[in-house]
Amino acid sequence: MKDTMIGVDLAKRVFHRHVASMTGEVRGRKKLTPDQFRRYMSDGR
Repeated sequence: MKDTMIGVDLAKRVFHRHVASMTGEVRGRKKLTPDQFRRYMSDGR
């Protein structure tokens, strides 16, 4: 199933990324630094 929603909690030093399908099924969670988040978003995910 293709991931269709990305939620981001913008904390002070760490971003929490949550990915879910449109049905609400959680596909992944990860804690990212600002640099890791920029790389994640620039990869076209």
